[in-house]
Amino acid sequence: MRPLLLLLVSYLLSACAAQVDTAAIPEGATVQDLYIVDCLLPGQVRQLGNTTYMTPRRPINTTAVDCRIRGGEYVAYDRADYKTALKVWMPAAEGGDADAQNSVGEIFERGLGTEPNYVVAAHWFERAAKQGHKGAQFNLGTLYEAGNGVKQDKVEALNWYRRAWGLSDDSLQYRSDDERAMIAQAEENIKTAQGNLKQQEDMLRKREQSVSQREQEVTTRVAQQPVVVPVAQPEATVVASSETQSSTVDKTSGTAREMSRSGMNFGKYYALVIGNGNYRHMDNLVTPVSDVQRISNLLKNQYGFSVHSITDGDDASVLHAVNELNETLQENDNLLIYYAGHGNRKQTGNYETGYWLPVNAEPPPNDTYWVPTEQVSGHLARLKAKRILVVADSSFSGLLADNPAFLLVSSRDNLLSDAYIQLRFPNKSRLLLASGRDSPLVSNAAGDSSVFTGAFIAALQSNHGVLTAPALFLNMLDYMDEGDQTSDPEFKAIKRAGDEVGDFFFVAM
Repeated sequence: MRPLLLLLVSYLLSACAAQVDTAAIPEGATVQDLYIVDCLLPGQVRQLGNTTYMTPRRPINTTAVDCRIRGGEYVAYDRADYKTALKVWMPAAEGGDADAQNSVGEIFERGLGTEPNYVVAAHWFERAAKQGHKGAQFNLGTLYEAGNGVKQDKVEALNWYRRAWGLSDDSLQYRSDDERAMIAQAEENIKTAQGNLKQQEDMLRKREQSVSQREQEVTTRVAQQPVVVPVAQPEATVVASSETQSSTVDKTSGTAREMSRSGMNFGKYYALVIGNGNYRHMDNLVTPVSDVQRISNLLKNQYGFSVHSITDGDDASVLHAVNELNETLQENDNLLIYYAGHGNRKQTGNYETGYWLPVNAEPPPNDTYWVPTEQVSGHLARLKAKRILVVADSSFSGLLADNPAFLLVSSRDNLLSDAYIQLRFPNKSRLLLASGRDSPLVSNAAGDSSVFTGAFIAALQSNHGVLTAPALFLNMLDYMDEGDQTSDPEFKAIKRAGDEVGDFFFVAM
């Protein structure tokens, strides 16, 4: 086990958009209609006594089609223009709205189309944080942790995180001296982990060189063997190409069960499981399609999930499925989204965007049908579910989240304790568990799953109680350490999706 990863992580930050009931999506809605936009809704006419007045216009994040239906104003999707986003959010922020202040802070922190301005971001986060906005408190904590826009102070970062947890000063488990000692120990462990990682990389490099040498020896021996001409065989039946096959198979199985344990009601569980393997214009992938069935059965039979599965989905089917979750999920529900398939990334100015590639995606640079991961996170911010975990097994999957990780715990047992669960239980979570690879998926020895997904399945199968997301991550690392060192998994909170340093709990039936 890597020491650095044993010191897991509290999840910082968030972006909170106002949650609203969405209007029904009309038939014929395009993929662009389902994109999340900064929408400025019209004011409402209200009567107070004999006085009639118009309320200020209200900013929200919603789909383009929903914004139009409700008479709102928005600029067509432009992920690189901060000016249009500020035009929507700034008036409400200046008027004292904490959600808007947090959104303005995130716009400056992100630096859409320009360099990030962390100093201004810290100003707006602090204004919202002092009003008790949990997302802003965590966003401000991340700036103190990284030293962006403010003087780096990990103790101050921890203080802001604790405020978001709702911990009062007299309930803090550690005082400043203890915290500094803990941080110093964590930094020492990081140095040790970096040394161990370098040793692992050197061992892997030597192993690759050895494999390459053996391949050359085999090639030489084969070339020296006499040539045997095979007897002609009848031609095999040609299977229809994916162009002529149905590209999407989606279905819902199982009933969402309300899970309780030790007097705690964890709510109902839902899953959207997506596996893209048979691509029309790109290389096919072996494992995602089979993984859909394995994961769907596991979540339904062992954990009581209602599972909606999509096999070989195009861009429209993926975005429609995510958007339709608004009609299903309630405030105490849990959602797991699993995606396996091709991924990619693109640089726009100083901003790098990750993409999920549906089966109708074309090779770069043509990104017409690519699904931006920031659109996925935008939809997550709108969902009512209390806890959401995204499990992404694709290239560049880590770009869905870009926050740092605060080192908090050093024991796996702490992650499963009643005290830890009760601390994280009340808060919302928007978490990412990603394979973190910058190359195509790799199969395990049996060839039936990628290394990452195989570890995910094995870790869930071995649980018979309540399993937290960081404990799941550590268990996965154990399984991956036993096999090939071919993946570099990541565990993060998803920025701009409403995370409030909660957790995700798998409750076995």
